[in-house]
Amino acid sequence: MSAHRRYTRRSFASLVLSMPFWGVAADGAILRDASITDFGAVADDATINTKAIQAAIDHLAASGGGTVVVPQGVFVSGALFFKPKVNLHLQKDAVLKCSTDMANFPVQRTRIEGHFEDKFNPALINAKGCDGLHISGEGTLDGAGRPIWDLFWKLRNASPNPGNFPNIGVPRARMALIESSRGVTVEGITFKDSQFWNLHLYKCQDVIVRQTRFQVPDDYRQAPSTDGIDVDSCQHVTVDGCYFSVTDDCIAVKGSKGPHAMEDRDSPPVEHIRVRNCVYKRGGGVLTLGSEATIVRDVNVEDCKVIGNVGVAVLKLRTDTPQRYEDISFRNITLDSSGGAIVSVRPWSQYANLQGEAPPKSVVHNLTLAGIKGRFGSFGTIHPNLGQTTISDITFKDFDVTLQRDKLDVSGVSNLKFEHVIVNGKTESAPIVQD
Repeated sequence: MSAHRRYTRRSFASLVLSMPFWGVAADGAILRDASITDFGAVADDATINTKAIQAAIDHLAASGGGTVVVPQGVFVSGALFFKPKVNLHLQKDAVLKCSTDMANFPVQRTRIEGHFEDKFNPALINAKGCDGLHISGEGTLDGAGRPIWDLFWKLRNASPNPGNFPNIGVPRARMALIESSRGVTVEGITFKDSQFWNLHLYKCQDVIVRQTRFQVPDDYRQAPSTDGIDVDSCQHVTVDGCYFSVTDDCIAVKGSKGPHAMEDRDSPPVEHIRVRNCVYKRGGGVLTLGSEATIVRDVNVEDCKVIGNVGVAVLKLRTDTPQRYEDISFRNITLDSSGGAIVSVRPWSQYANLQGEAPPKSVVHNLTLAGIKGRFGSFGTIHPNLGQTTISDITFKDFDVTLQRDKLDVSGVSNLKFEHVIVNGKTESAPIVQD
């Protein structure tokens, strides 16, 4: 198993005594595993196994590191806190499932929606300062989200202002929060039915998310805030060969918010993001910038396929936050759906709070969509926040698309280019609609 740690020149006897499982590689190195069942975890889809699984994590951390193994079966748990040099492996048909009793996720100070909330629930998997963390296997992280989603909608529908009902107004757990960690790999597993965001990466560098699935049931119309991956204040993140079928943003690029967001030292720019070879069935956007974001630059999405009503390039322009989105590209995207917009760059004012300050300025610069082919819903929209946003150097190149709504609704853009753009069989050399 690639996630195993190797330890040499250690006392063989002490290793045998301290480890529930051990093996010896050809070079004499010791490979460590700790099955959660050896620490008392029960796969009955009912027992709360938090203490048993945490004991496995703590044991490996105390003895130099290793891999916590979840075997076949359904193991329910509350919040787990990983430690440096401890990895997680879910075997085939293994399910690590969130408890729906929020007492098992006691509130703490946590990063959420562009700031730190003093009292919000931790995730099922929490890892801070865990360089080299490896989460792998063919198993599933199950958020058991349906009763939490039902409660959210019940309370939201009863709210006097449903449109601004806060996303964090209902206690619920993310599936995984990985923060301040470098060299992280997440591969092979399925994130299923998350109560809230699935995989939240905060202030991480050199992350690979590979061959991983993010999904909610097809029969649930809107599972609230089930973002697939939230890339929050991170650099050098690669998402490769993943599958998304959620009902919020598939990949959301996030940072800070508010009129003083550029001064927020806890929210460095999001930079050097690569997304490739992914498939999108449901979701708010293939890749969405915002809603909480300040500086986002050098983002490439390429060689992906959209098979549902999922917007492609979604850039949210907050009215209360200074933003700079630049050097963003979408290349070689295949579309096969009757819905969804290819591009959406427009104001986003939900939860806006200027805090008595003047509206801040924002910039969108060098957005390219090239090699877009297939059938889809609409071309989309590009509009600035009036008096706030400068939009420049937008390029549409090498399109051959069949659209239900072929008009690009655009205003306030300088240096807008159409190069080899075919829409519904006609070559377009300029925007179809410009207000």
